Amino acid sequence: MKKISQHVNVFGIAGHSGMGKTTLLEKLIPELTRRGLRVSLIKHSHKDIEIDRPGKDSYRLREAGCSEVLLMGKSRWALMHEQRHDTEPTFEYLLSRMQACDLVLVEGFKQETFPKLEVYRAVNDKPPLCLTMNDILAIATDVPEAATDGNKTRTSFDLSNIQAIADFVQLHAAPLAA
Repeated sequence: MKKISQHVNVFGIAGHSGMGKTTLLEKLIPELTRRGLRVSLIKHSHKDIEIDRPGKDSYRLREAGCSEVLLMGKSRWALMHEQRHDTEPTFEYLLSRMQACDLVLVEGFKQETFPKLEVYRAVNDKPPLCLTMNDILAIATDVPEAATDGNKTRTSFDLSNIQAIADFVQLHAAPLAA
């Protein structure tokens, strides 16, 4: 399989925890793939993740000291990389590990600069990120006034308008700036 090009289009979905980023992505990805796009995703979690479990061969071999374990099954494969004492890899490095596709959606990595849409719900009682982040181009929300901060009005979408959000993502996704 071919590795991803540095020129692949990237688009981020941002928002505070609990705003519904994953829920939006669950609806957005089928719409984008229905349009013929091959879509991949990079998700950043501040929690420790575990996709393996104690007792399994791959877990035992990772615990024995392997730096990487590639697990191949009948319908999927996964490459697990142990960071141990390494620093967290850069976003660019992680992107370079992806296979070729038309679009990489990104959940998290708020500090990285690429076009983003914020998912915002007033019920969580936190200020919108778009008030302080210039690369958030639009907001999908249950409160349209959240898209305005006095100085700038961003494009606003109802959270259920998946076709319009997909149109926006396709129009604004872009390769990473060099």
